[in-house]
Amino acid sequence: MRSLTISPVATRRVFAAGVVAQMGIVVTGGLVRLTGSGLGCPTWPQCIGGSLIPVKNQPQSFHKYIEFGNRMLTFVVVVVVLACVLAAWQQVPRRRPLVLLAGGGVVGVFAQAVLGGLTVLTKLNPFLVASHFLLSMALIAVAVALYDRSGDEGDGTSVPLVRKEIGWLVRALVAVGLLVIALGTLVTGSGPHSGDADHPARTGLVVSQIAWAHADAVTLFCGLVIATLVALRLTSAPAPAGPRVLVVLAVTVAQGALGYIQYFTGVPWVLVAFHVLGATVLWVSVLRVAYAIRSRPTSTDVLQSSSPSTGATGSAAITAAANLSGAPGE
Repeated sequence: MRSLTISPVATRRVFAAGVVAQMGIVVTGGLVRLTGSGLGCPTWPQCIGGSLIPVKNQPQSFHKYIEFGNRMLTFVVVVVVLACVLAAWQQVPRRRPLVLLAGGGVVGVFAQAVLGGLTVLTKLNPFLVASHFLLSMALIAVAVALYDRSGDEGDGTSVPLVRKEIGWLVRALVAVGLLVIALGTLVTGSGPHSGDADHPARTGLVVSQIAWAHADAVTLFCGLVIATLVALRLTSAPAPAGPRVLVVLAVTVAQGALGYIQYFTGVPWVLVAFHVLGATVLWVSVLRVAYAIRSRPTSTDVLQSSSPSTGATGSAAITAAANLSGAPGE
């Protein structure tokens, strides 16, 4: 029987679909919360006692269809992450890190289903809802890692393409970006859109205080974005890094403007929905900056570039040497 082969281009497209799927389920989950449909199916794994699907006389009106629809979209995500596993497994040569990352996506989706069930059974405990969202951010990070790692030359030791100071700056950018997103979930959980139209389950935090903490974190994040952009420009960093930071800057400005508009207009749910979408785009764009400042050559390239007895070097090693010295690359 002839084995299935998938081209490298098709493989990366499958992995890209994995990123989009993980982002998409975050947005649809946000719509469940923003329309007050979190308990549209008041139990789990059934929608209502005795039925896996909504029933005609169910008291949750249209909310039941929104929540049930989001549950069904989970199966679409399952299909996509399984396709990622297949694509990683069939890659020639097979790369173990990619298989493990793809498998992690499958495990994460099932963990999400269980956590989602717990949030329903606890009547939308706001901290469980926030954890549900943050787990989605972790799954997006795994999907981005799978996509970007698939573009590496190999799975050798990570080779920095920038000075170590810039590496630490980018790590801080990722960490503060995650802090901004985490505080954003608390803002939502403390405001009017906590998930249930009839009995809102809020965190108990003062919404104005947590909103300003979120804004302060955004200010710090903006400073890190600008500092990273300047540092990359001054050290002639690798070509993908600068444009990716510019994307982060553009998304950050748009998110900041949207955040202030929704705050001063009474937090309309439509604007919050776009803000949730923007949060996923921001997270992906920040993570991709981290992958632009390093490379993973093949193990052979690593051995050659570190051996004093040979003049052969990998392309990643040449670029790294140029940028670590602050000189323009060849």
